[in-house]
Amino acid sequence: MVKIKKGYVYELEIVEMAYGGKGIAKIPTEKGDFVMFVPNSIPGQQVKARLTKKRKGYAECRLLEITERSLMEIDSPYQSISGAPFATLPLEKQLFYKKRDSLQQFVRNAKIENIEDLFDEFVQSPSAWHYRNKMEYSFSSIIWEEESRKAIDGFGLGSKRRGMWWCAETLEKDSGIFDKEFEDGLHDIMDYCESTGLTAWHPPKGVGFFRSLMVRKSYIDQKLLISLQTGDEEIEKFDFVAFCTFLNERFEGRIAGIMHTLNPDKGDRFNNTPEGSTLLYGQDFIMENLLGLDFKISLNSFFQTNPKSAERLYTKVIDYLKVYDAEGAILDLFCGTGTIGQLIAKAFPTRKIVGVDIEASSIKDAKENAILNGITTIDFHAMDAGKFLLANPEYKDNVGVIIIDPPRAGLSGKTLKYTLEMNAKTIIYISCNPATQSRDTAIMMEHGYTLQTYSLVDQFPHTSHIEGIGVFTRNA
Repeated sequence: MVKIKKGYVYELEIVEMAYGGKGIAKIPTEKGDFVMFVPNSIPGQQVKARLTKKRKGYAECRLLEITERSLMEIDSPYQSISGAPFATLPLEKQLFYKKRDSLQQFVRNAKIENIEDLFDEFVQSPSAWHYRNKMEYSFSSIIWEEESRKAIDGFGLGSKRRGMWWCAETLEKDSGIFDKEFEDGLHDIMDYCESTGLTAWHPPKGVGFFRSLMVRKSYIDQKLLISLQTGDEEIEKFDFVAFCTFLNERFEGRIAGIMHTLNPDKGDRFNNTPEGSTLLYGQDFIMENLLGLDFKISLNSFFQTNPKSAERLYTKVIDYLKVYDAEGAILDLFCGTGTIGQLIAKAFPTRKIVGVDIEASSIKDAKENAILNGITTIDFHAMDAGKFLLANPEYKDNVGVIIIDPPRAGLSGKTLKYTLEMNAKTIIYISCNPATQSRDTAIMMEHGYTLQTYSLVDQFPHTSHIEGIGVFTRNA
């Protein structure tokens, strides 16, 4: 029998898929099959994986290498990246697994056995490729060489290799996820930066100059907002003016703005903070249009990653609101740049709407966007959602609808408690994580709410991520 031990590397056959894109492998033991979960793997693949966490009856692994493809897989014309692990899995298969495994979360966590009967629609993304409006690329002086299949010293710019935070995979061509022209030119940016003689970041040592490149794209005018993040080591040797000239020549007519973000921290993370950023060229925002409204988006503001699919998501929310509306104010919690709140204001021009988000830069953009769109029926507040509800008890029993769109972790215990205490007739819960959404659903049901209907929106093709919309009404 095979020994099950943390740190060991196993050769496994993936036999099934679980929620979150985790492949399932099984190892025979004296006590029966031992389940190994391997993220970002597909049934039928043969893989090498390292055991990272051992639990009673199962273990979590890290995918190291796919040694044999699944018969389900198809060829992709794009470069494989860690951010799109299922690019070779046919879209209909992706949708099958996403729906099956997302609905199963409600059976498991909220004990809703009839979730299939409550399911309304699976809304597909208008585009399966080139749909993202934001990407982050990493510089590294340790790069993955595919031919030798090992990490070597060099100068790289691309995505982090899966399971190797210190190692970059140089993007040689379009990944199919972001803007084709920009990614086809990413190698030119890398060559330019390398030609300066300044070093790429060395993650284990925490030294180097070039750290990351963040890019936002507008689909309404195809403009790009670019932020170069560097350390402070030998910064006086870098010609920022020449860099801006190079980018404008390489992507002629497409640059909305270029920013520099200084990050002297040793930690290996993106840190594009407003206080550390300097505008080098153009403007520090891009414009986007959703369903006829204009939105100003700064570098750090939250905005839906797939704007064309977001239009379908927001249309679905408004359609639900027309059916399950109730008298009183509409609260938009975790509102970001105020997209859904302003679209609701357009659809319901006489209603009072309140948007709340903890990110001050997002609220700043939201207020400017409301002015830009001529919307006067919505107020925005830069506060933690739970603290806002606690500080404004006057909304209790006076709220008709609450829209919530929290981070992947879902609602904190206190925020959920304060939300339920508002006694809103309807709660529309948008989530990018059905697991935490279903967990919160169980608590909402305990407090007198019923799930009326549920839809999924494929905001993130070729990944395990999915967006869910649940409509809850308070029992009489």
